[in-house]
Amino acid sequence: MYEAENMAHHMINLADLNPYILCSICKGYFIDATTITECLHTFCKSCIVRHFYYSNRCPKCNVVVHQTQPLYNIRLDRQLQDIVFKLVVNLEEREKKQLYDFYQERGLEVPKPAVPQSVFTGRGRPKKPIGPLFRIPPELDVSLLLEFMGAGEGTGSFKPLEKKFVRVSGEATIGHVEKFLRRKMELNTTCQVDIICGDHLLEHYQTLREILAEIGKSAVQDGLLVLHFGLVLSPLSLT
Repeated sequence: MYEAENMAHHMINLADLNPYILCSICKGYFIDATTITECLHTFCKSCIVRHFYYSNRCPKCNVVVHQTQPLYNIRLDRQLQDIVFKLVVNLEEREKKQLYDFYQERGLEVPKPAVPQSVFTGRGRPKKPIGPLFRIPPELDVSLLLEFMGAGEGTGSFKPLEKKFVRVSGEATIGHVEKFLRRKMELNTTCQVDIICGDHLLEHYQTLREILAEIGKSAVQDGLLVLHFGLVLSPLSLT
């Protein structure tokens, strides 16, 4: 009797735990819980990756995560994700079903979860292989070479681009590349940024993956997607 009462006394309401297991971006429970190594704030993986297309700061505390590649400083938190799945009834099953339906609707093979391979050493039980301590996140699947073509008259002073090699997601758009250039070069709002691949003037909505597919190998140099950019005075500032 005492044991049952003691257990009931220690029951925890799920609502009390919500501040620790809810993503502050989408307001839902963590899915693929991913933690920023700089400040240890956690979000859904898809939420924080999407956020880093536009900003290099933590959406919760505003700390600079990384000057140029914030995705380098995030890590999956499998232990926290296991806790969330145990606390929230049917969450894992619902997520697996949504993933299955997503691939089935598109006629794609459902990816199998990665299982770490063991290495037999000949001395008793097998050991897990020791992988590299740092891996480039799979979201960063396109390497860019940003070549400056120059600036037109009247564009004012600007900060030169320190690094012209950037690794980003193939889902990033030319609009994201422009925002990156504007932030890094501290460009005036009246300055227009033209981004060119080969002889194609690129549009804001085009993704890097689409550009690779449309323009092909002629756009790639030593494994890098080459984008040229120039600065001109915006026509709006002349009116």
